Parts: sequence; C-alpha cells; structure tokens
Amino acid sequence: MKRLLILLLSLITYSCKEPVENFIPHLNGYWEIEKVILASGDVHDYKYNPLVDYFKLTDSLKGYRKKLKPLLDGTFADSKDTEQFNIKIEHDSLNIYYNTKFSSWKETILSASDNQLKIINANKNIYIYKPYKPLNIN
Repeated sequence: MKRLLILLLSLITYSCKEPVENFIPHLNGYWEIEKVILASGDVHDYKYNPLVDYFKLTDSLKGYRKKLKPLLDGTFADSKDTEQFNIKIEHDSLNIYYNTKFSSWKETILSASDNQLKIINANKNIYIYKPYKPLNIN
C-alpha cells in the first residue's frame, strides 16, 4: 500500500510539472539578479545591481543577451558585448547555448514567468532573476 501511495504521489508531481516551452515567452526583457544559490548551498543576495541582463529572443529560438548599466535618466549604457544564443528543448529541459568569439557554454532555464527567471549554469550555480524596475528617485 505504501509503495502504491508513493508511486501515485510521484505521478501527480511529475504530471504537474509545467512544460518547458511555456518558459520561452517570458525570457524577453530586462532582468536583474536577485540572488545566486551556489552549488555549495551558500546564498548570495543582491541588494543592488550595477548591471541588468537584457534578453532578446526571436521566433526562430535565436537571440542575444547584453549587460546594460541603468542610468538615472531611465536609459542604459550599453556594454557593447553581446552574447548570441540558441534555445533548444532537450529531454524536458530548456537549454540556452551561448556562443561568443571567446567561448561557448550552456545554461538551463529551470523556470520562467512574468515575475521570476531561474537559470542554472554548468557549475550548478542557480541564478534567480527578477524583472528590472527602474529606480524612482522622486
């Protein structure tokens, strides 16, 4: 009986998992790191971010990510560095493959919504982003 209950709970949990293709529409936009959960379990909270990540994705599942510095007038200083990427759905995971002239790497989107973006890198560090909101100095 206990085994049947565990199997039933596992099936319910697995079937409730959101399809990874639902994450794709939420990637576009300005995101700032809220915290990083390191592979060691240590958590680094970010109270202030001098840079935000801007993700731009096209219909062909290709896009780019840029680091931008928010300015007080509501505009951004552009770092001129652009990381091109492709998105692929593989084994129920949504993977981002980056390619620059210096390096190539993969990250996996764990979840994405209007309110939060979670990405894990090859070092097993989890980056938790929140939507960027400009500072209101008034």
